[in-house]
Formats: sequence, structure tokens, C-alpha cells
Amino acid sequence: MKAFKRSYWSLPYIIFMAVFVVLPLVMVLLYAFRDGSGHFTLDNFVKFFQTKEDLNTFLYSIEIALITTVLCLLLGYPAAWILSNPSLNRSAVTVMLFILPMWINMLIRTLATVALFDFSRIPLGEGALIFGMVYNFLPFMIYPIYNTLNKMDRSYAEAAQDLGASPAKVFMKVTVPLSMPGVWSGILMVFMPTISTFAVAELLTMNKVKLFGTTIQENINNGMWNYGAALALIMLVIIGLTTLLSDSGKEVEDETGGLI
Repeated sequence: MKAFKRSYWSLPYIIFMAVFVVLPLVMVLLYAFRDGSGHFTLDNFVKFFQTKEDLNTFLYSIEIALITTVLCLLLGYPAAWILSNPSLNRSAVTVMLFILPMWINMLIRTLATVALFDFSRIPLGEGALIFGMVYNFLPFMIYPIYNTLNKMDRSYAEAAQDLGASPAKVFMKVTVPLSMPGVWSGILMVFMPTISTFAVAELLTMNKVKLFGTTIQENINNGMWNYGAALALIMLVIIGLTTLLSDSGKEVEDETGGLI
């Protein structure tokens, strides 16, 4: 029957995306380019670049996001490689232990981290913030890399070994290039939420360190919807550019066959 066409099953999802994804983005766009009277203006963006505190907070947030992403990559790649290597990890329980934190709400994990620092008498601040960021987002780096390494065709490494390549050369010339799709996915999954978070920073620094997400929240809470929407749009543009750069990196990998 025509009423049961497969395309009709997509209608609930289309409606959901229209109401909860497209409509909020359109509202952010409209508010960002309007003043309090509803007239078109670019003053909200000019104000951002003229407000030194907000600009410095934005740059600082990018710095924290980059540090967190790099640390997660340095810690996550070796962990994912070990987990995906049958000779080093023979139990699926080990993989579950790394993924288990993702099942717990981030605020609960952050509050537990705050309690850990309080118990250890370690002052909260920038160091605690970076530690908490890495702790919260490390599984999001490990899982995509592990997934890629686990599905990688082992015959490539075996062929390189048969041709006389050392283990280090096999790793650098075969394993690393073939794992880049997982690396790019992990970078996106860590960088994007890190740059926009605010609750983690507020809890782990006792509001001593402000990130860009906190600035947006403060403006929205104070009724400055237009300026807050402009800040949110700027952050969305940065996230979008990061995604485009990631896609470009993947295309380069595909064109070169993933091998150097």
C-alpha cells in the first residue's frame, strides 16, 4: 500500500531534525544579525572583536581545546594500539574498562574528579581543568582509533615485514597511515565538545577560569540574546572549519591510498 512506503518512515526523523536542529540554528542566525529592536546589524560581531576580554577568552578556549586534543591523542593512540593488538591484549574486558566511563554522565565524572582533587588537597585551577578535560574526553579518542586499528587488514603489515621492514618502520609506514581515519574522527570528537564546554571548567576551577562556553552562557542568562547568539555562531563557524579541515585530511589520505 502507498501508505506504507519506506520513505514515510523517515518523516518522524525529518520532523525531529527540523524542530530540534534546523530551527534552533536558524534562530541563532537570526538573533546574531539583529539588535534589540529587531533590525539587521553587524554590531554584535564588531562588539566581539572590540571586547578584549571575550576575544582573549575565545583564544584561550581554543588553546585549552588544542592542549586537550593533543594530550588525548598522545595517550589515546598507544592505548588503542595495545587494545587492538591480539598479542598484547587478549581480553575484551580490557576494552570495556576503557569505554565504560562513556556510559557515565560527564557532570558526574567531573564532580568525582573535583572530589578526588579535594581529597588529595590539590588546588583547583588550570591544571585540574586540563586533567578533567583529558579524563572526560580520552575515551572519545581511544574508541575510534581502536575501531580503525581493529578492522585494519593485517596483511599489509605482514607484507611489509616480508619485504624486510623493521617493526618500527612497519608501524610508521603502514599502521599509522592506515589508522588516520580513526585519528581524525578522534580529534573531532575531542576538539569540538572541548571548545564549547562550560560546566566542566566551572566545576574544576571554581569559576576561576572562564572558557568561551561560559561567556555565551552568561550573555544568554543576562538577556543579551543577540550578542550571545553572535558568539555561538562564531563558535559554530570554528567547529565547521575544523570539520572541513578534517574532511580535507581524509581526502588526502584516500588519494594517497593511506600509505606514505
